[in-house]
Amino acid sequence: MIFRSLLLIVLVLSLRPAFAGDQNREREYAAELQQQPLMGKSLWLEAAGQRFICVYTESEKTNNAQAAIILHDIGGYPDQKPVLHELRTALPLHNWATLAIQLPLREKSASEADYYPLFPESQARIRASVDYLQKNGAKHIALVGYGLGAMLAVYAVNDKSEAIEAVAAISLPAPETDAPQAQTLAFVKNLALPLLDIYAEFDVPAVLHSAQQRRLAGKDNPVYRQVLMQGENHAYQQDYERLVKRVYSWLSATSRQN
Repeated sequence: MIFRSLLLIVLVLSLRPAFAGDQNREREYAAELQQQPLMGKSLWLEAAGQRFICVYTESEKTNNAQAAIILHDIGGYPDQKPVLHELRTALPLHNWATLAIQLPLREKSASEADYYPLFPESQARIRASVDYLQKNGAKHIALVGYGLGAMLAVYAVNDKSEAIEAVAAISLPAPETDAPQAQTLAFVKNLALPLLDIYAEFDVPAVLHSAQQRRLAGKDNPVYRQVLMQGENHAYQQDYERLVKRVYSWLSATSRQN
């Protein structure tokens, strides 16, 4: 009887994903979002059998035909200040509705590499987000990713199956790793979509040290553009408004070309 019980426990554990996300952390962030006043509205979507919270902010002057899915950095959440909050609230003032989504999380001590196995689950959330936006009138959809979210963005569009027209990657890392989900340079090289590659003068090493390599990877893409933000670090706290302006100006110019 004891042997059977132990066997059952082993079987159950073996069926669990090896790199399951931290649902408790997601619930904690969701509770915080729902308790605070927001520009926009919080809502729940579902992907891969999991519900995840998002914040949708409509464009003030248009019919929301243009929309950006906002992807946070490692361990973040949809309204994290300053970068995520500024992106999701400022873009709607410039004709782009935003859907900032909660990505799967790991425990607080997890490294960037610990997140790579969660990328397929994150991609499923992007697909669910695209479906939601299209049902609400979106005709032109872009991804705007920050840090790990930027890595996820170029990963997600690499198979060319997503209904995404452009990617704005802020502080895009290109780590030295064999992990198939984190081959940033290969993804950039294969990408035919408009790609804005923004990074800071004092960014993190994985971003700074790969800037030239990313530029070379994107050289055959006529709609690749790299921008260096002078005087900024990874948090862009010196002038995050300038960062946001770079993003919405580029998105608007790219949308006019499509």
